[in-house]
Amino acid sequence: METTRKDRSFSYLCYRFIRWLVWVFYPRTAMEGLENWPSEPCILVGNHCQMNGPIVAELYIPGKRSIWCAGQMMHLKDVPAYAYQDFWSGKPRGTRWLYHILSYLIAPLSVCVFNRAHTIGVYRDARIASTFKKTVAALEDGANVVIFPEHLTPHNHIVYDFQDKFIDVARLYYKRTGKALAFVPMYIAPRLRKAVFGQPVYFDPETPKAQERTRVAEALMDRITALAESLPPHTVVPYANIPKKSYPKNIPDKVEPAHEETCC
Repeated sequence: METTRKDRSFSYLCYRFIRWLVWVFYPRTAMEGLENWPSEPCILVGNHCQMNGPIVAELYIPGKRSIWCAGQMMHLKDVPAYAYQDFWSGKPRGTRWLYHILSYLIAPLSVCVFNRAHTIGVYRDARIASTFKKTVAALEDGANVVIFPEHLTPHNHIVYDFQDKFIDVARLYYKRTGKALAFVPMYIAPRLRKAVFGQPVYFDPETPKAQERTRVAEALMDRITALAESLPPHTVVPYANIPKKSYPKNIPDKVEPAHEETCC
C-alpha cells in the first residue's frame, strides 16, 4: 500500500511538472466568443489541429471541463502502436524508424499526463458505454465536455470529417435530464494564438438518431469553417500530421501577412 501511495504521488508530481513546462513554453491563447456558450453545460466541439487542440483545452478553456481522449493513450501497452499510427505514420519512409522509437519513449509520459489531466477515455469497443456515462455525469456535475471528433477523411480546407457517434451523448443526456444539449463550435487557430466559439447547435430529440447525427455534425463543420474564414488570413494547422509546407490557408486565395506568428 505504501508503494502505491508513493507511485501515485510521483505520478502526480510528474504530471504537474509536465503541465507547468507546457504552460511556460506554449503560446498564450485567447478565448473569443465565450458569450456564445449557453448557461447550461454543453459540449465544445473543435478542430483537433494536432497537439494544439488538447493543449488549449487543458490549459485555457475556462471553468470545469472534461476532455475526450483516445483511451489507448492512457494505457502503457497501447500507446506505441496508437501514437505511431495516429501521429507519425505519414512521415517520410527513411525517418519512420525514429518515430517508432519515439512512440515507445513517450508511452510513460502519455500515461502519466492523460490519466491526470481533465480527461475522459474514449474507446471503440463495449467500453464506449462507460465513456458516455462519464460524459453525462460530467455534464450533470456542471462541466463542459470538449470533443475533437475529426478523423483522417478530408472534408474541406479547414476540417477533416467528423466521426459523428459522439452526438448520441445528447440523446442519453436528454433521457436523463429532459434537456436539449447544446454543441458549441470551436475553431482553434494556433498561428493567431486564439480559440473562437460560435453559435451553438442544439440537439433535437424528435429527429431519428442517424439523421440527427448527420445534421449536427454537418452544422458544426460548417460553423467551424465559417469561424475560420471570418478571421484574418492565417495558416490552418490541420488534423493530419502532414508537411508544414502543405498546410492550407483559412482563405485559400489570400496571401497571409508576412508578420504572422508561426508558433506551431
